[in-house]
Amino acid sequence: MTYDTDLLIIGGGPGGLATALHARRLGLSVIVAEPREGPIDKACGEGLMPGGLAELTSLGVDPAGMPFRGIAYVSEHRRAEALFRDGSGRGVRRTTLHAALAARAKEQDTEWIRARVTSVEQDAHGVTAAGVRAKWLVGADGLHSAVRRAVGIKATAGTPRRHGVRWHFKVPAWSEFVEVHWSRWGEAYVTPVEPDLVGVAILSGGRPDLGWFPWLAERLKDADRGQARGCGPLRQVVSRRVAGRVLLVGDAAGYEDALTGEGISLAVKQAAAAVDAIISDAPSSYEAAWHRVTRNYRLLTRAVVLGSAPVLARRAIVPAAAMLPGVFGGAVNILAR
Repeated sequence: MTYDTDLLIIGGGPGGLATALHARRLGLSVIVAEPREGPIDKACGEGLMPGGLAELTSLGVDPAGMPFRGIAYVSEHRRAEALFRDGSGRGVRRTTLHAALAARAKEQDTEWIRARVTSVEQDAHGVTAAGVRAKWLVGADGLHSAVRRAVGIKATAGTPRRHGVRWHFKVPAWSEFVEVHWSRWGEAYVTPVEPDLVGVAILSGGRPDLGWFPWLAERLKDADRGQARGCGPLRQVVSRRVAGRVLLVGDAAGYEDALTGEGISLAVKQAAAAVDAIISDAPSSYEAAWHRVTRNYRLLTRAVVLGSAPVLARRAIVPAAAMLPGVFGGAVNILAR
């Protein structure tokens, strides 16, 4: 039987490119199908946790950015800080990360085609999409995955329905932490990504407003602000991640919330698990591996999102983190791995 490639990856973002790098390292031929050209930007917090940064480094990817030492929860009157125990994280612009991944993938002889995939056909021996016949297909095409729909995997928007919006502000970075500013209406993630640039991502159930965070708004009031980028609804409940010879990676595989800032780290780890399942010719094993890789993120994120939904609970988040530094630090370091 004739194939164009061992693995066809739909989606050329970080999850898809990490999958390509894992696959090339194990000797699989790879084609990436992506309709957009150049570094791809999207709304995200842009903070790489130490574990995710280590995963990228192991793939030969070391993007430029700003180191951060931990996570700080901030309200108008309190601040709680948790330091990472195993190295620093790094704030990296999404476009910088994408360019570094794409450059490394090209060094490893990954092929590219410009194509938007809306249909997928498969049989017992292979998969066809975008005019390419492959032994396997990985869908890494985001929250609203076309691959997921094409193979009949169900997904629903979960509750509470939250969205995210991100801007860049041209202002000197003022903290060695990713700061999470809490208000009764939402959270604002502040991530240093360059010496004179910070990313601010607001997560909320309503229309985001920097005015919800008076201290932050005052700090940024004279700074040049870049284009807004949004995404959501954030929570996507996906029924499964494998359909025959098709596997889902990254946001396409299901998403809780951006609250814990683990999206890129998880995508890289999922990519490794998916390729291991493909190499073993055991695609069904990926389902259990996905649950294992994402378990801590799903449990902790869900607990915080639901627990902080009432206004009184939201007001207590930062004081509780300050009063229980061991618990706060333990949770942060579980997610930092």
